[in-house]
Amino acid sequence: MQKTARRTPSWLKPDLLGKVFFIAFFVYLFFGFMLLPCLNTITQIFTVRTASGEIDPFAVIRFFFAGNMPKFVFNSLKLAVCLVITVNVVGISIVLLTEYFDIKGARVLRLGYMTTMIYSGVALVTGYLFLYDSDGILTTWLANCLPSLNKNWFSGFNAVLFTMTFACTSNHMLFLRNAIRGIDYNTVEAARNMGAKPFTVLRKVVLPTLLPTLFSLTVMTFITGLCAMSAPTLLGYDSINPEIVRLAGSSVADEAFPQARAALLSIILALFTILLLSVLSAYERKGHYLSVSKTKAKLVKQKITNPIANVLAHIYAYVLFVIYMTPVVMIVLFAFQNYPAIRSKTLDVHNWTLINFFGTQDYEFMTTRGKLKTRTGAISGLFSNADTVGGIRLSFVMSAIAAALACVIVVVAVNYIFSHRNKKSATVLEYSLLFPWLLPTILICYSYRTFFNSESVWYVLGNNLYMRENVRFLIVMAYTVVKIPFALRMIKAAFYGIDEELEDAARNLGAKKLLTFVRVKLPIIMPSVLAVFALNFNALFTEYDMSATFHSSYGKSYAMVIQNMCAEEGRDGYNVNASGRRCASTVFIMVVSGIILYLVYGVGARDLGERLEAKERRRRRMAKIRNALPGHKKKDADKPAPGS
Repeated sequence: MQKTARRTPSWLKPDLLGKVFFIAFFVYLFFGFMLLPCLNTITQIFTVRTASGEIDPFAVIRFFFAGNMPKFVFNSLKLAVCLVITVNVVGISIVLLTEYFDIKGARVLRLGYMTTMIYSGVALVTGYLFLYDSDGILTTWLANCLPSLNKNWFSGFNAVLFTMTFACTSNHMLFLRNAIRGIDYNTVEAARNMGAKPFTVLRKVVLPTLLPTLFSLTVMTFITGLCAMSAPTLLGYDSINPEIVRLAGSSVADEAFPQARAALLSIILALFTILLLSVLSAYERKGHYLSVSKTKAKLVKQKITNPIANVLAHIYAYVLFVIYMTPVVMIVLFAFQNYPAIRSKTLDVHNWTLINFFGTQDYEFMTTRGKLKTRTGAISGLFSNADTVGGIRLSFVMSAIAAALACVIVVVAVNYIFSHRNKKSATVLEYSLLFPWLLPTILICYSYRTFFNSESVWYVLGNNLYMRENVRFLIVMAYTVVKIPFALRMIKAAFYGIDEELEDAARNLGAKKLLTFVRVKLPIIMPSVLAVFALNFNALFTEYDMSATFHSSYGKSYAMVIQNMCAEEGRDGYNVNASGRRCASTVFIMVVSGIILYLVYGVGARDLGERLEAKERRRRRMAKIRNALPGHKKKDADKPAPGS
């Protein structure tokens, strides 16, 4: 009698076990690191105790109207409204100057306008401070020419608005540029044939087709201004986010219920963000369609026929180019100048040095008693200073882990969403992953800081995640949660490009769902996943807002190190060349960001034909180099490679 093979219980199958594990992990992630901390923040507002020990649910709200908290809300709203105007004016104009109008040197101008994509946040703000601060380069030069100039002119609202206006146009260069390049030239040509002037065509034909993109950019610019952190903090402007961080580090002994006030400001930010995103979603659901010809024509740049308008357009384009490029050029130049040259804000070829990047030097100075003292290694380079190297290492590891974790979670989640697209569970999963997009970053981080700063949190087995080295895990989780919505939208778009027939063929060949996913789907979406990982890493590596909220000696990220460099420069003969090291740090950030953006939008954006063509060009170039070397026989460099 033959024995029948024992069948594996259905609950032990790998697919089912993997699904159960993912659902359990996601539920834990959503409730523990998205929902519960935010609910805890809300309860803080209504559980404030008075001096007699009684709970007063409206104490914070009364304090809000009686104190100076409305000032911070008004200042943030003022900045957001003004940014919408200035950023759209500058952003639309630089896209039109480089993509729509025929401006001489448009390629060079485009590179200048896109410099904000390779350095942003605290690095960009410190770059502008290096130029326009009271002892900045341009301020010092202007003060020498105009002795009556107020050296403290670059501070407060005007400085924040100026800095953020040029910092926030990178979205226009990414999204509006793509939108305007997708315009059908046949519609423009038809309007021109009917006698319409160039600016009339622009106003009545081109701009209306860009309204959906402009509306999205306007909403995102408003949210950016409302939730601004690095520029108001460094430039001395009283807005919501810096006040939340200040209150989070305060205590009851310093002022009345600071934690509850910080929670209320966070909730106010969240309500504004939810309202704006709801308006944006409602606008997008209406649908926007443009009737074009069946054969779409590539947009041809329009010449400005009026000579005066043409000259003014060129002047305006190059003035903007100078504004964009001056911080970059000056930072790069002064990164290779020694400490005396940086301190006096003078450029001299004889002061050329690499000390801001590598090596150390001793520093001699006079004490208050008039004695000459030498501080060993007080002048140190970016890669020779323990603080900067530690900040780079910590930010690199945390950013890489968070970017990778966000991609893994989203890839698995989107695969489930597409496999169960007609089920409610898939819809619930998708909206849950988009939940962090409804909340300001500062609210998520503040909620983490208060919720996990206790040993009574049962959700993490009674561990205080804000204590000592544990704060690094908390920062990684905050990084991950904040980047999940962006990863979801990008990777979900990649899944739409998968041909369903490939999955059906794999299933007909007997492949299980897990094997089909690993062998068929994952290789197809991997370029998009790597691009999302690179962009998330690029943004997190120099992130400032979350780092400031979690700031401690154990979680000192690279952005916080950059900020603290000049605050301690030269104190008691220590950390002498902090300004030079800050310039070197900005150059390092620009190099890293530039490489990542090139890999994503340069090499990564090429199709197969373009990659083969580039490979062939490299082969021919190498063949010419080899043929030029002595001792090598001449070969036909133009002969195509086998199989090309």
